[in-house]
Amino acid sequence: MYKAIQTSRLYEQIVQQIEESIFKGALKPGNQLPPERELAQQFGVSRTAVREAVKALREKGLVEALPGRGTFVTDGTTHPIRQTFGRILRTEPDGGAAQLAEVREMLEPEIAALAAVRADEESLASMREAVSVMDKAMRDPDAYIEADLDFHLALAEAAANPLILSLIDSIVAVLREQRMRIFKVEGGPERGQYHHKKILEAIEQRDPEGAREAMHAHLRQVSEDSRSEKSSRSRSE
Repeated sequence: MYKAIQTSRLYEQIVQQIEESIFKGALKPGNQLPPERELAQQFGVSRTAVREAVKALREKGLVEALPGRGTFVTDGTTHPIRQTFGRILRTEPDGGAAQLAEVREMLEPEIAALAAVRADEESLASMREAVSVMDKAMRDPDAYIEADLDFHLALAEAAANPLILSLIDSIVAVLREQRMRIFKVEGGPERGQYHHKKILEAIEQRDPEGAREAMHAHLRQVSEDSRSEKSSRSRSE
């Protein structure tokens, strides 16, 4: 039904294809979209890209997510465009990098700790798969970054709290932009992967304190890489 996606800005192309299906009548009001995993397979992309596409479609008022039931096509007139955290952050200096770092410091170490206690086998499998993809994509920014985002979303899913997942989901677009900026910092992907594996190891061992500390270390690494990227950008301007 859909064409495989092959270039960057994946979610926008997914949105375009689903929009066309709606406007041409292939998808009608009340029709249910396939689950995330199935859509990701159809498009040949990560679940993160599918998530962001569905979020964009919700903001356009084209689909509606019903808790416990799924995502359904609307008539296109019932939902106003919603303001997202991503839009708020983009109005701040430097894309809201400082604000994003503060939010992540407050949220993600505790998410990792909860995940160490609550993670089920499906969430663990998603994290392991994301780490495996990143191992193979050290020189492929698009593939690495999508897998990186999948890892953090799987962590949020593992915390088994829908509000936590919604909060992390709402800043995925800004996280992607940050990852794109710092990917080329020398050694950045390797350092990030080291910390991802430490976080995963602590969660597999059901060690909440270890997971919390591993996430703190990862966020320090991200902040250091962000400062390096900003300094390099300033020198080149």
